[in-house]
Amino acid sequence: MVIEVRNLTYTYPQGTDPAVKGIDFAIEKGEIFGFLGPSGAGKSTTQKVLIKLLRGYQGDIKIFGQDLNKLDSRYYEKVGVAFELPNHYQKLTALENLNLFASLYSGKTQDPMHLLEMVGLKDDANTRVSQFSKGMQMRLNFIRSMLHQPELLFLDEPTTGLDPVNGRKIKEIVLEQKAAGRTVFLTTHDMAVAEHLCDRVAFIVDGRIELIDSPRSLKLQHGQRTLRVEYSLNGSGDKISEFPLDGLAENANFMQVLREGRVETIHTQEATLEDIFIKTTGRSLV
Repeated sequence: MVIEVRNLTYTYPQGTDPAVKGIDFAIEKGEIFGFLGPSGAGKSTTQKVLIKLLRGYQGDIKIFGQDLNKLDSRYYEKVGVAFELPNHYQKLTALENLNLFASLYSGKTQDPMHLLEMVGLKDDANTRVSQFSKGMQMRLNFIRSMLHQPELLFLDEPTTGLDPVNGRKIKEIVLEQKAAGRTVFLTTHDMAVAEHLCDRVAFIVDGRIELIDSPRSLKLQHGQRTLRVEYSLNGSGDKISEFPLDGLAENANFMQVLREGRVETIHTQEATLEDIFIKTTGRSLV
């Protein structure tokens, strides 16, 4: 396991109620693990504990097989972090920002221009970051986390503020990191991103994990075993019917639609991750 968490509890210094309440989970090497929940659920708090920005937690945490409390500054040579809110040096250019952060690592780092090209910022390499849009800053934030080719990536809402094209680029790069054997801890409230990327997801609400499983297993468990068909038959207007999946090949009405009708759309009735989240937790994602 890359990350092992047992009975993690964390209360902020000025708080009375724990932000994280006795959670357990483990993440394997090469896995993309999604931590899903609404704002204030405990996602970012958990991430900050794991990257040692927050100390004084209760429970047991092991990362790379070592107690988190015993890991020294060399830990940061092996992990990369992309925060939800970009934190760049605004008076420096994109290239200067990357070169500055690259200088902080003792090992080999990637070519900053290559990283900028990956996310469509090559032509803006010498532009001050203060002139960047939020989406551009998010992309710069993302590639900065990969400068030193870390074994473990912590990504907090990596596609926030991005248009669909750039959001797709980021998701493709995350999958490439997985293919290279790296591990990704992804916090998000965007279920579409989680469904596309994650091997497993954890639903967290009010500091407690309600459910952990793969998106596919969850959808199979919570979906309806029916097929929804939109069609026209014998000159009639569009109709919508649902047929049970069990015994579908022997269903006379379904076979008539296939033989004699004009099928417009056909879908199994899978539940979405958002549907499952609301059903499991009783909470929305906002």
